[in-house]
Amino acid sequence: MDQPKMKQFTVVGVNHWEAPITVREQFSLLEDQKRELLDGARREGISSLVAVSTCNRTEIYAEEASPQELIRLLNSYTDGSLDQFHRYGFEKQGREALEHIFQVAVGLDSQILGDLQIIKQVKQDYKLASEMDAVDGPLHRLMQHVFRAHKRSRSETSLAQGAATTAYAAVQFANQTFHDVTDKNILLIGTGKIGKVAVKNLLSMGAGRLTLINRSRERAEFVADRYDLEVSDFDNMSPAIADADLVIVATGAGEPVVTMEDMEASKKNRKFKLMIDLSVPRNIDPEIEKLDFVDLANMDWLSDVTDQAYREREKNIPHVKKIIEEELEKFGQWIDEQKVVPTIKALNEKLDDLRQEEIDHFRHKISDNELESVKRATERLVNKIAAHSIEHLRENHESDDVREVVEDMFKLSDKNGQQNE
Repeated sequence: MDQPKMKQFTVVGVNHWEAPITVREQFSLLEDQKRELLDGARREGISSLVAVSTCNRTEIYAEEASPQELIRLLNSYTDGSLDQFHRYGFEKQGREALEHIFQVAVGLDSQILGDLQIIKQVKQDYKLASEMDAVDGPLHRLMQHVFRAHKRSRSETSLAQGAATTAYAAVQFANQTFHDVTDKNILLIGTGKIGKVAVKNLLSMGAGRLTLINRSRERAEFVADRYDLEVSDFDNMSPAIADADLVIVATGAGEPVVTMEDMEASKKNRKFKLMIDLSVPRNIDPEIEKLDFVDLANMDWLSDVTDQAYREREKNIPHVKKIIEEELEKFGQWIDEQKVVPTIKALNEKLDDLRQEEIDHFRHKISDNELESVKRATERLVNKIAAHSIEHLRENHESDDVREVVEDMFKLSDKNGQQNE
């Protein structure tokens, strides 16, 4: 592989800053689509990339790929169009792209500042790409620095103070609408990660009448048993919605799970209800918003900027940016050091060849026990000689003169001829 450079990293995507939810859901990627995209990238000769798709963004982080190649991939494996991307999408390269990846992972680029869920989603998508052999060394190294920046942002700052999640923002939104949710009938559809967080937040605000529905009743019962909650069948959704004042939907479905048909029972008892859709693609049919007794909120409605916890988290932004700069600098240093890696490899091979020549010279002149002692002694000696030279190379990785001196001193041209050409 050629010497990696910062300028070879590229990011393209759509996110909540420019693209409304109607556009973001067109570009969303379910897991099967991510796999197809990664396979398609390999066929096109793009060997190192991660596709991240969350409620608020679909982005591709790649190494040695042009923006045009990545945009074509995104349009090929989603329902988004090229016209939509040119209107709402973005592309970044080099250091700007790297800074963006860091800011996404630590939660600075999130709709909910310090979002606690985003890092889990980034790690999950990185794991998928790694399992499919779609991540090369430089991108792998970058992601380790990204994850370290996130960990430091949590341990060295209070960015995670308060409940920084979209589920929390949804519950806050509901609380502002009703002023008090303690006496409201609440229906939660979907008991995955976001749903479980919503349950905790609702209970912390004193919600007393909370019913759970999940396509798998067993999963709903698992959560319900933990908090002593009610469970309803998925097939019983229509009357459950009719009985509810607040309906929160958070599933991973690729299409609406709450349709206009599910509102039939509600039409017979037209009491006001707030419905909040925490899914992208949307899991509540947007047509339901036309019902005069329903307020339908989606991800674009949610914000925590009026929350005191947000203002406390906001104070940490300069410190988190400093952490990002430090980790980005370390990554840049690693990239710079890669120029001496071929020399280090050639040096180790040359010294080991010399050691083997001497061992072969004594192989039939001394006993086997003595030969083993010679092997251990020469190995330690060679390692010490190599260690000093390697340390000097790494410390002076920016100097071509130092590298050339080491190559000339140990006559490495035979091992590393191309580097000296």
